[in-house]
Amino acid sequence: MTTLLPQCQNLQAQVESVLQLLHQEPTLRSQDTTSVKSSLRKAVSPTFEIVFAGAFSAGKSMLINALLERELLYSAEGHATGTECYIFYAEPDAEKVILTFLSEVEIREQIVALCQKLNLTAQININQAEFLDLLRQGCTAIIQQEGGESKSERAKQAKALILLIAGFEGNRDRIHTINNATYSMEQFDFANLKEAASYARRGSNSAVLKRIEYYCHHPLLADGNVIIDTPGIDAPVQKDAELTYRKIEHPDTSAVVCVLKPASAGDMTKEETELIEKMRSNPGIRDRVFYVFNRIDETWYNTQLRQRLDDLISSQFRDTSRVYKTSGLLGFYGSQIKQTSGRDRFGLDSILAESVSREETPQFVNELNRYCANSGKLSPSIFRISVNSFESPNENYVRILAEQGTLLINQLIQDSGIEEFRAAITRYLTQEKRPQLFANLADDLQPICISLRNNYITKHRDLVSQPREIETMKARELDRLSQQLQEIGEQFYQHIETEINQLVTNKCDRFEGDFRLLQTKMISRLDELLNTFSVADAYSRATLSHRRNATAPLIAILVEALYYLANQLEDVLVNSCQEVAASFFQRLNERVRKAEYYSQLYRLIGGDAGIEQQIKELENPIKQALASAAQVECDRFVRESPRFYDEGTFSIYQFRQTLAQTSQGYDCESMVEAEPAIRQLLKLDFEPKVSATIRKNFRQTINQILKTQLLLLAEKQANDILQQYSCARSYLEQTLEKEAEEKIASNKRSQAEIESNITEYNQAVAGINSCLQAMQLHNHLLPVIADADYITVAVDTGVLETALAV
Repeated sequence: MTTLLPQCQNLQAQVESVLQLLHQEPTLRSQDTTSVKSSLRKAVSPTFEIVFAGAFSAGKSMLINALLERELLYSAEGHATGTECYIFYAEPDAEKVILTFLSEVEIREQIVALCQKLNLTAQININQAEFLDLLRQGCTAIIQQEGGESKSERAKQAKALILLIAGFEGNRDRIHTINNATYSMEQFDFANLKEAASYARRGSNSAVLKRIEYYCHHPLLADGNVIIDTPGIDAPVQKDAELTYRKIEHPDTSAVVCVLKPASAGDMTKEETELIEKMRSNPGIRDRVFYVFNRIDETWYNTQLRQRLDDLISSQFRDTSRVYKTSGLLGFYGSQIKQTSGRDRFGLDSILAESVSREETPQFVNELNRYCANSGKLSPSIFRISVNSFESPNENYVRILAEQGTLLINQLIQDSGIEEFRAAITRYLTQEKRPQLFANLADDLQPICISLRNNYITKHRDLVSQPREIETMKARELDRLSQQLQEIGEQFYQHIETEINQLVTNKCDRFEGDFRLLQTKMISRLDELLNTFSVADAYSRATLSHRRNATAPLIAILVEALYYLANQLEDVLVNSCQEVAASFFQRLNERVRKAEYYSQLYRLIGGDAGIEQQIKELENPIKQALASAAQVECDRFVRESPRFYDEGTFSIYQFRQTLAQTSQGYDCESMVEAEPAIRQLLKLDFEPKVSATIRKNFRQTINQILKTQLLLLAEKQANDILQQYSCARSYLEQTLEKEAEEKIASNKRSQAEIESNITEYNQAVAGINSCLQAMQLHNHLLPVIADADYITVAVDTGVLETALAV
């Protein structure tokens, strides 16, 4: 576990104190603190999680084994397992393994996924032995078709399925249906870590393990370092691949070793590119990424592959300080066979015995022979080696090692790149990791501390510069009085100007709603008048006007109708526009009363200088002006539309048809019978005129009346406010003494509060800086607030006030 230096024991509380101070400042609290919190979590975390991520068959597990020089993790080509492995530090006598198994449901999901990839039966019942035997037979057939279990991706997946079935059958009593069962090493009766790791490393067992926790004694794991091996990013079970991505993005992840395959594949896969993007998006990782191109030995035998890898690195990895080329297989087994000798045939009878027992040539044996014969890495003047075709691979292997000994093994380990990678990781974890974490924290805190420091100094200087005596403060306030009144007058004028502009540009929603209601009332009233218009009543009014006549012409009926409709619509428009004005003035008064300048004016003179009364008095003249405008507008409705009698129009056609119908007789009845036609004729005339009024003409009339009258009021009132100086001075002299006392007291409290915050800030920063200095991070120290930053101003102000008093 991590042990912080004594100077850093209170680091978390000190950083949180700075963040709390930031949150207390309204102007600063919006500043983003996400990176600081992430950096703090990394700096004080008891663990430092290093995730090994990459595709299946990239060699992650073998690389970890090589790094720790212990055979802990299962390593084989192909999609063998989706197991997540954690390797923690332990003292030599406390090494152990904790095993967590997949549930039956999860195993079924993996079997289904592999069957789909292999085009095997879709009917899956893993609890039937006959079905599992059938799957095994199918997988065996696929491996034979492909020419061996490592000859193709399809063969590797078939082998993975065989191992999964074997693991399920062999551990059936430990696998629960839904839950993940966890067992300690002791529950398996394993005597030590080696036995437990050997069990977990067996392919069939590893296939059904969800998580393995190793507690291992190795200096690389000290100081809270945790190595995590994750499933391949191209796992056949999507859930396993997502597990790796979630781990990459998890805030607990501190560093990533990205194990890549281009050394053997030639190019980066889509999944590998996505992996790199995910790492870059996790602020918790930052630049703590190591790129390892494993299986580098493949490029020793293929010039084109070597050139493609060099081109890839030079084009996509500008900073190659964290780029490494390794062969985990050669590096790991090279370190292991150093402990062997000819007595156990250099590991064939010990560490490689399992492969030999299956009458297979261990992969390492083939690779060593290939290295000696074709790699071009060995100097002919130093290593005189022959790989004989008449000898078996194992015989060549034993003979070569017997002849060359430790010199060859050391050269092999050096060429594998593992020692360089281990040295870099060791140097980073033991020397660079913790200073870098603290430097990141300090860099993230720097802008916050600068903002706080400048904020406190500015506030303190402003408060210190304020008068400290009541008479001085009163004099200052009275000196500013004229300017304040002028500002209030200007603010009132600007407010009225803004309200009018909102109205004129149709941006006042409430006014728009009121005007739409006016339009609706006019349209509704016109429809109602047309539908209820009585020809008989119009005929009666016409004949009453001409006592000598017993009949009336159609034109007389239309004249009566025009007057009647125009006058009725006038009543509606007058009432509606006055309602619009009343609603507008009510809102205007409310907004003026809520304005800051209104409150300020009350504070200065104890009233509003007649603003509210002036607005109220203006309401009636504006209503009268609007009523007059409405009367003029509707009076024009009496005149027919200009083109009403034009030839070729529907209106003249309708008029002639109506005239023909009313000419059938000379009594009232013939006229009444033509009532529908007369209503239609009136509709043709009035609808366009009313529409033009409410949609084009009258809105501009309202706007103009309001704008002209209100701006005149605003200009006059702004001048009236400025004339209130004498009244304001008299009023302020009565209230300023109390206000001055309160303000001076408030300034003192604010000053004391800021000084308290400065003290708290300095204590927190001093503690953080002490920690940074202990880490030798002298270039990352945070700014403190010295007395000289603000006391000088206070002294000068005091001298000035004394001089003024004299």
